[in-house]
Amino acid sequence: MIELEDVMRRAMFVLMMLIAAGVMAAPAEAQSAGGANPISSAIRSGWEGAKRNISRSAELMPEADYAFRPVETVRTFGQILAHVAGANYVFCSAAKGEKSPFAEEAFEKTAKTRAEIVKAVNDSIAYCDAAYAALDDARAAQIVDMPFGGGKGARATPLMNNSGHLQEHYGNLVTYFRIKGIVPPSSRQQ
Repeated sequence: MIELEDVMRRAMFVLMMLIAAGVMAAPAEAQSAGGANPISSAIRSGWEGAKRNISRSAELMPEADYAFRPVETVRTFGQILAHVAGANYVFCSAAKGEKSPFAEEAFEKTAKTRAEIVKAVNDSIAYCDAAYAALDDARAAQIVDMPFGGGKGARATPLMNNSGHLQEHYGNLVTYFRIKGIVPPSSRQQ
């Protein structure tokens, strides 16, 4: 089991990387957005890329391969997506300042078919879309309760951690796609 300290250390690393990416992207984003809310715009941009990779992955993998796992000690393709769906609710509910409607492991326990998992992913993305859409730079700095018992922090933190979490698991899915001889979604765009 992963220690809370390890989770927090990884979360801080992801947070710092996302902040760095946001700061580097802010000047270009500020020009295109007229200078209003460049930080929250950068956070939304990261979310858009992360959710696109996950939702396209859910649609791309054939149903028969949702049960695929490279070795017995890791989650199946479908379990990764179900995990991401549950975690989306936990991260985004913290940013919204509300109780999560689902536990992190809810869909890993209940969603077993491709259709159920795709629905869970899409519904969780829609839930998170509202949290990202409501974000502006002032709200991003407001203090909220962090998910997973992480104390208190800026509202932007769970949203940035969520995008990082999606990309982390997208990296797992890319490996699964490559093993199956399928070009992953982000490589198809090139």
